[in-house]
Amino acid sequence: MLRERGLTFVGIDVIGDWLTEINVTSPTGLQEIDRFDGINTAGLIWDRIEARLRRPA
Repeated sequence: MLRERGLTFVGIDVIGDWLTEINVTSPTGLQEIDRFDGINTAGLIWDRIEARLRRPA
């Protein structure tokens, strides 16, 4: 459903069996990954998204 609405990159929060939030502006998990391994994860993800958008249909 998110992809159908044009949302390519989102973060979700789940507590137990409940989806509590969909974050479409700043998925925070990337900050934690970057602190752990020093890789610019957001940059890698956006490079991949942009490459997919540049591909001919």
